[in-house]
Order: sequence, then structure tokens, then C-alpha cells
Amino acid sequence: MKLCLAQDPEADKLLADSPLALLIGMVLDQQVTFETAFAGPKKIADRMGSFPGLSAADIADYDPDKFAALCSEKPAIHRFPGSMAKRIQTLAQIIMDRYDGDAAGLWTAGDPDGSELLRRIKGLPGFGDVKAQIFLALLGKQYGVTPKGWRAAAGDFGQAGSHISVADIVDDQSMGKVRAYKKQMKAAAKAAT
Repeated sequence: MKLCLAQDPEADKLLADSPLALLIGMVLDQQVTFETAFAGPKKIADRMGSFPGLSAADIADYDPDKFAALCSEKPAIHRFPGSMAKRIQTLAQIIMDRYDGDAAGLWTAGDPDGSELLRRIKGLPGFGDVKAQIFLALLGKQYGVTPKGWRAAAGDFGQAGSHISVADIVDDQSMGKVRAYKKQMKAAAKAAT
């Protein structure tokens, strides 16, 4: 599998190889560019000295102040590195508690259908309804996670051939289409107010 979300070969390889990195990238995907959000997991792994991997146990056990400082180093992982550091550590602790440290357990443990997987994703820090649907679509479209009913549970984001979210970014051209769609939606929302 080849992902093109961070637009950096090493960062994208980490996302493809590590379900935890993909989850962290999705947590960071808010109020920053796709590239910044999805490059964040590699920055964390590099700074923790764990690249080419990430461990939920290591992140959960990291001193919170030191982890916040690590996330704040220039270039920071996000424009709000302190609050994102807390979310990431909370996410890592949930992965430890519910899935024995295996982030893929989110979609493999108990063989959930699309609705159950969506419910699980919504239970993670920073995942509201829309972000949960987008992540489910990303899992289905690019990660090979296709439980029964996943497209329906992902809503519009699960539609084949769409270019409306990070789930649809597979190259520079599709990234441009997703950016154009988001710009159009922002303009429409602004016009409506």
C-alpha cells in the first residue's frame, strides 16, 4: 500500500506501515494542511528515537510535559502542539487499554461491521462525527479495511470516485481536487452567513 498524505516518502511509508501513525495523523488533521498533519507522526517518531516505528506504550508512558515539549519543537507537529500532545497521549492510552497496544485492533478486534467501527472511531479523542466518517473512508479506500457496511457508515466520504476528503488523496492531482472541493465548501459556507 502506498499513501501520499504527507507528501514525504518516509512520512507516508510510516503512515502505511503503522496504524498508530495513521490514527495520530488523523488526530492532527484539523486547522493545518494535510501535509503538516500527516507528517506529524514521523516527527514524533524521529524525536522519540523510534523511527521507523511508533509504540502506543512508549507514547502513553512518556512524561506529559516532555511529550508536549517534543511536540512543540520547531517545526511543531501542529499549530496547537500542547493540546495535540495531550490528545495523542490519550489516544495511545486508549489503544493500550482497549487493544493491547495494537492500533489495528480498532478495526480487527471482534470483527466489527462498518457501524460498529464508526462507533469505535467516534470514541477516540478528537474524532467527531465527520472526522470519524472520513477516517472510516480512509481505512476503506486506502488501507484495505472494508468491513460489511463500511461505505454506508462512512456516508458521503465512502463514495467511490469522490474527491472530498483526505480519504481520496492518492497523488498530487487528487490532492488538488480535494483542496478545490474544500475551498468551494468554505466559500459556500461563508456566503450562507
